Amino acid sequence: MHFCGALVLGSPGGSAGLIPIMAQQNKPEIGIAGQEVILKCRGIPHDKRVTWKYDKLIFSKGKAAMTDRSEINSNSKHLRVLDLRLSDAGTYICESGSHRVSISLHVFKLTISLDGHFLSNEVPELTLMQNSSHTLPDLNITFFNSNNNIVRPTILENKTRQKYILKLKQLEATDSGTWMCHVQSASPLINQNISFDVKVLGFQNTDLERKYATAGSTVILSWHLNFQKIKWKEGFTGQLNWKQQESATAHELLDFNVTARGEQHETKKSSRFQCEIRKPESTIELKLPKVHFNHSGQYQCQLAYNRRYVQSKIELVVMKVSANPAGPLPRGAEMTLTCQVSSPLPSNAHLRWERVNGTQADIKKSKQNEVKVEVNVSAAGLWNCHLIEENDKKISLNYHVEEAPVWISYVVIGASIGGSVLVFGLACLCIISGISWQRRRQRAKRMARARQYLLENKTCQCQQ
Repeated sequence: MHFCGALVLGSPGGSAGLIPIMAQQNKPEIGIAGQEVILKCRGIPHDKRVTWKYDKLIFSKGKAAMTDRSEINSNSKHLRVLDLRLSDAGTYICESGSHRVSISLHVFKLTISLDGHFLSNEVPELTLMQNSSHTLPDLNITFFNSNNNIVRPTILENKTRQKYILKLKQLEATDSGTWMCHVQSASPLINQNISFDVKVLGFQNTDLERKYATAGSTVILSWHLNFQKIKWKEGFTGQLNWKQQESATAHELLDFNVTARGEQHETKKSSRFQCEIRKPESTIELKLPKVHFNHSGQYQCQLAYNRRYVQSKIELVVMKVSANPAGPLPRGAEMTLTCQVSSPLPSNAHLRWERVNGTQADIKKSKQNEVKVEVNVSAAGLWNCHLIEENDKKISLNYHVEEAPVWISYVVIGASIGGSVLVFGLACLCIISGISWQRRRQRAKRMARARQYLLENKTCQCQQ
């Protein structure tokens, strides 16, 4: 912000050398740099001429010869000063004949870093300066944000009460709007509000938001922006990326830019995901019609403005359930139900299997940092797996264990018996084959020894 100071002028008539017969007590006026102030010449009849003096300068003819920032109202005789500056502070005197009015002007100048244009999580610094012809007071400074909540500043510097450097809190997207700086002093009595604009580009989402989803469900991830409500001096760009793990390579899903006029342009980078900027809500939206286990990971939206960046991440955690072996449960058999998530859970979250209308013994919880929990089932029934964070059930999936028909049980028993008989038969066959192979091997060894013997003795023997 740019603020300036105040000047003064005079009206026709009046003399610099008049000795006042009557004088009014000084009345302090507060002016804000960059704005205007009206200094009132009270008690002067409308048909009288007045002269305004400031720092031995006399202003007349309705305008000051040194500037175009001030003028005298011909009816009220008040002095109007435009585009105030710190240097305009001082004592102003309005004279008309023996009537003399003295006014002390105290000027404040408030400036804000980055010209009032911020990204989320940035911290503004403000400079408050004051000037007066009298001793400068010690100021009590309080801020009110756009929601009229009190914000206590940190004073970084205060040199001779003339210059205060103040630091505010980290900004959020909801802080955009008109703020108020409230300045107080006991002596002289000052109770002044100075308004200023704060523009914050960012997301309504909190950083590193976590979203849970069940496999096969429809998932919508969204980032709510606020750029439609703000007039920016420059445009900004953004992109949407996804990666399955922190160390994995990021995949660009969407590129977009917004001009200073608020015009939006987007370029989709991936056909695997459905993503768009919804208008006029200014919402970046990513839709997964049937989320898969491998769709999990970190989805990050990043904005860039004037070579500065802000980003918001949403971590998608997908949960699925399965059974081993799958299918109906034969009588007397057992299956294992598995509930699994795509990434480690926070320390305040866990998975829990429980049987509907079951007992406490049917409940099985995951341990800390475990990504899955298993439960052995030997009877039909409905089982639910819950993902619980704190005491809140975020998502649930059920698995209905069905009991196999009786004939399937008989088939399974028969198959088991038949399989056992088959295995026994194969074992016997292997034993018999092994014995036979051993006998053939021994017979071959005896014949080889006999041939060797015959060759050594040069004889021929025949054995029947």
